[in-house]
Amino acid sequence: MECNKHNQPLSLYCPSHLMPSCDVCISTSHSKCNGITSLASVVDKTKIENSKESVEKDINYFLSILDQLVTSKSKNIKTGENHCIGIKKSINEIRKEMNKHLDHLEEKLCQETDIIWNQERSKATDFISEIEGKRENLKEMKEHLQTVTTNTSKLQSFLGVHKIEQQVHQCQRYIEDLENDERTKEVDIKMKQNDEIENIIGKLVSIESVGEVSVVKTEINLNRETSLRRKAQVKSQEQSNINNMTMNIETKIKINIEKIISDMICLIDGRVIIVEMYGKVNLLSSDGKLQKQLPIPGEARSVTQINEDTIAITYCSERAIKIFNMDNETVTKVIKLGKECYGLSFSNNSLTVGLNDDEIRIIDLEGNTLKSIQVQSESNLYHLAYCDKRIIYSDFTGKAVYCVDDSGKQIWEYKRDLMGPRGLCIDTYGNIIAADCDSHRIIVISKDGQDSKVLISKEDGLEYPKFICFKHNESSGFICDSTGRYLAKFNLSCE
Repeated sequence: MECNKHNQPLSLYCPSHLMPSCDVCISTSHSKCNGITSLASVVDKTKIENSKESVEKDINYFLSILDQLVTSKSKNIKTGENHCIGIKKSINEIRKEMNKHLDHLEEKLCQETDIIWNQERSKATDFISEIEGKRENLKEMKEHLQTVTTNTSKLQSFLGVHKIEQQVHQCQRYIEDLENDERTKEVDIKMKQNDEIENIIGKLVSIESVGEVSVVKTEINLNRETSLRRKAQVKSQEQSNINNMTMNIETKIKINIEKIISDMICLIDGRVIIVEMYGKVNLLSSDGKLQKQLPIPGEARSVTQINEDTIAITYCSERAIKIFNMDNETVTKVIKLGKECYGLSFSNNSLTVGLNDDEIRIIDLEGNTLKSIQVQSESNLYHLAYCDKRIIYSDFTGKAVYCVDDSGKQIWEYKRDLMGPRGLCIDTYGNIIAADCDSHRIIVISKDGQDSKVLISKEDGLEYPKFICFKHNESSGFICDSTGRYLAKFNLSCE
């Protein structure tokens, strides 16, 4: 059999990685591994039937798990559809009740409007009739005035004119009295809105939903001691001793961003993202060449990768996380947090974000809060990592690295010989690799927080290392200094 990469015979075997290898693989990828032996000797010592039986047992078990998942998910879909129908029905019932009450208020107000206006209209109509009567009287007086002096004696004419004059004076007093008569005022009908209604409308506008529809996830226990897992656990225990760890700088790559850097990650495909503090998000190739600045508006702070196409970035001044699709270069979601946000990590399908200096919040990808953890830190929560229900965060001002569980209980704190811990990452065995910026060192802290070891220092060519990250599923990665002058490519091994 030949190696798929190098087309050379698979003649050797690496027990550290449980992998048959060719000569080239051993020299390039397994040079630090112990116990390299010939593949033929491993085959001779292996009882094929026992291995076959064990693998077959694992296959059958995994098939049963997948069958279980298919059955569970199919049932889950049906249940979810029924719940969805129920939610829509509940929303409709709420709307009906609201409409019913609003219809009643509308009917009541319209009836009151009709009654009031009918009363005012009746008063106005009666007043017009009264005025029309006075007008008719004046017209009759005018006609009579023309005839009272015709074919009559002077005495009769005097008395006739005098009588009409008295009637005119009475009409004058009537018109003068009208100046103070409420009936002469113009009448209009208006509605004064209840202040409570305005408040209610304001609240309705501010309400984004009549309820909250959320996804509740229940874990299915799929754990079992398979032969493959037993081997991996044994190997993990053997290699978790940090005293056997060594790190060397393979090469230093000049990037010359020359701005204060606030975060760095290695993407799954090997490329690197470097974030300028409150500035741009730079995408670099796997060999450290600047490809482009991602078109994301705002002042970025920290970054993490969600999947191959998607990253998340904190924006402190906006108090928000932006989800960005790298494939079509668009912001697909903005999650508002209500507090200044800094460090960011993605694990177990959720985001962990540091808020100010006292809260670490775990949220789902829709922005729903799963857990809020109160912590103490002398500096803002700029750098953190979430893995296996543990949150590791560094406190630059307090010169410490802390470990808490996802309930907020402190598991350990590490302060020994630290001068200014910044970025950190976690290796496959749970050990913490931290960049102690002011001491120009990279330090490994054991998983239990009890031991530490300096992996590289200023003598190895480091100056102000601020961030460190592993390549995906590899024991190599990059270190970045605080001002973005260089990337140092490293290799980590457990001898």
